[in-house]
Amino acid sequence: MTAKRGLITDSFNVVKKTRRGGKRTKSPTPPPCEREDEAKTVEEEELQKLKQFDLDWRFGPCSGISRLQRWERAKLHGLNPPEEIRELLQTHSDPEHSLSLWREYPF
Repeated sequence: MTAKRGLITDSFNVVKKTRRGGKRTKSPTPPPCEREDEAKTVEEEELQKLKQFDLDWRFGPCSGISRLQRWERAKLHGLNPPEEIRELLQTHSDPEHSLSLWREYPF
């Protein structure tokens, strides 16, 4: 007669451990600040539009020049770049807005 082979866990009792401190209660989350969220989403939308401009090859290559230089070059060559992009670039002067998506990559 052969003995049944079982799992190794069959020979140990199951013991449930209690948590330290009992049940945990969730702390209430503070209400979100609507103005900050609104400002972030507007800025994110603007940056997304600028990234799309960088990725659009109809306006020529974007490496080595600023976004505004690229927009002006495209306008000079009659490629009709969006006026909205020019307005965004003129209102923001920080590098995140003025430099292209590829600024962090070496040539």
